[in-house]
Amino acid sequence: MATVSMTVNGKAVTATVDPRTLLVQLLRENLRLTGTHVGCDTSQCGACVVHVDGKAVKSCTALAVSLDGASVTTIEGLATNGALHPMQEAFREHHGLQCGYCTPGMIMAAVDMVNRRGNDLDEKTIREDLDGNICRCTGYHNIVKAIAAGAEAMGGKVQVRQAAE
Repeated sequence: MATVSMTVNGKAVTATVDPRTLLVQLLRENLRLTGTHVGCDTSQCGACVVHVDGKAVKSCTALAVSLDGASVTTIEGLATNGALHPMQEAFREHHGLQCGYCTPGMIMAAVDMVNRRGNDLDEKTIREDLDGNICRCTGYHNIVKAIAAGAEAMGGKVQVRQAAE
């Protein structure tokens, strides 16, 4: 067994885990943060995306012990004082979900996208950056609209521009 300590959603946590424990298992099974979903166990679908030290990480392939001392943010940690994060609100407002299974990973990937690329995103960029996130219910149209609106609400002006062909 190994002891791992990290900050999760702003709170210090310490857990004793098997060294093979994945971050997604620590979050879901030990900490009961079940918003992070497991879809494929192979890093293909993106349902498990969380932020580690401010960057998007697929938690189904990250060993918890390798993240000792890290700061982890899950979908539960985006809202503040009962108010949804602007990206969460944009997904709600623009119907960027259907069954909702992929939504936490999509939102976490979208926030990371805006943090990395800024608020001026065209449709092509949004779609390309979502390449590692799979939604089996929608055609991504409303997800793209939601990300554009969320990017704007996160502090910049953005309009979804049609990508040049």
